[in-house]
Amino acid sequence: MALANRDRDAEAGRGRLSLKLKIHTSTPNLLEKQPEINNGPSQEREQLNSMRSRSMESIGKLSISPDETYEFTSADLEDMGEIGRGAFGSVNKMWHKQSQSIMAVKRIRSTVDEKDQKQLLMDLDVVKRSANCVYIIKFFGALFKEGDCWICMELMDSSLDKFYRFVHEVQNTYIPENIMGKVAYATVKALNYLKETLKIIHRDVKPSNILLDRGGNIKLCDFGISGQLVDSIARTMDAGCKPYMAPERIDPFQSRPGYDIRSDVWSLGITMYEVATGEFPYPKWNSVFEQLSQVVKGDPPRLKHNDKYSYSEDFISFVNKCLTKDEKYRPKYKNLLEYKFIKDYEHANIDVATFVSEILLAMRSTSQ
Repeated sequence: MALANRDRDAEAGRGRLSLKLKIHTSTPNLLEKQPEINNGPSQEREQLNSMRSRSMESIGKLSISPDETYEFTSADLEDMGEIGRGAFGSVNKMWHKQSQSIMAVKRIRSTVDEKDQKQLLMDLDVVKRSANCVYIIKFFGALFKEGDCWICMELMDSSLDKFYRFVHEVQNTYIPENIMGKVAYATVKALNYLKETLKIIHRDVKPSNILLDRGGNIKLCDFGISGQLVDSIARTMDAGCKPYMAPERIDPFQSRPGYDIRSDVWSLGITMYEVATGEFPYPKWNSVFEQLSQVVKGDPPRLKHNDKYSYSEDFISFVNKCLTKDEKYRPKYKNLLEYKFIKDYEHANIDVATFVSEILLAMRSTSQ
C-alpha cells in the first residue's frame, strides 16, 4: 500500500511475533506499554480492545524528524481525501497544520479481525524499528479516535506497480537501466537491513510494495506478513503473494522445513523482470497445479535482450541470478550488494527525481 511526502500536492499510489510497540500518547498507560504478542490472537485482541475502550480520543506524539516532535489529536489533521481502502479500513492523505506536513494516515477500524490486526501490528512494529533505514517507509506517530487507531506514515507518490504500467502500457516505452539500478539498490539495501538488523524476512516483495516519490526516493513498504527468522530460517509457508513466491515455498515435496532470505531474492528477480519488460514472466495461472508445473517443474524465467528495451549484460545477469531456481545457488543479499550492477549504482549520481516527476506529471495529465 502506498504510504509520505511533506511539502507537495502528491498523488499516492497506496510465525513468530514478539512486538513491543510504544506509541506515545498523553492518556495514562494507554499505549506506553504495548502488549507483547506471543500469547495467541485472542489475548492480543482483548488487550488492544481494552486500550481502545479506555480512551475515545487520545493525544498522540508525532515525530516528523528527531528534532521536530509534536503532540497532536485528530483535530490537528486536515483530511485531503481517501487514497486507499482495505479490509482494515482506509488510508487518507492528511495535512498536519503545525508541522506543515502531508502524510498518509491509516485509519484502522476497531472491528478489524484478528488476522488483519496481527498484520497491522507487525507492519507498525517493523517501520517503527526501521527509522534508521532511508529505504524503508517512515512512521510518524499514532493515536486513537473513537476506538479506531490512526497511524501516521510517510506519503509517497506512486507504487512501482502503477508507475511501470504507465510507462510500458501508456507511453509505450521502458524504464531506463539507471533508474532500474537505483530501484534494485534501494530494495536490496532495505531487505538486507530487515535481515541483519531486525532478523526479519519480508515475504511479500513485489512492485506494489516498492514506492517512489518526486524527490527521487525509493522505499520498501508493507511488512504485515514479515516473518521472524530463527537461525536464519522462516517457517510459515503460506505467507505472501503467490505469483511472486519462490519454487521452494510452493513445492509440496520440499524436504527442508522452512526457507531463508533467498526466497525474497527470487521475488526481487520476478519484480525486476516484470518492471523491466512490462510483463509478468509467467502466463496467468488458472490453478495451483499450473503454478506448480511452471514454477517448480519448469525452467526459471530468463531476462533477454529485446528490441523494445536496451539493458546491459550486467543488469540481465543480476536479474537472472536472482531467478536461480535452486535456492542453494541463489545469492543472498550480501552477495547481491557485491554484484557489479549494484555496486555501480551505490554511489552513482542519477537524477531519479526528474525522471519520476515527469512520469507522475504525465500520469496525472492522463487521468484528468
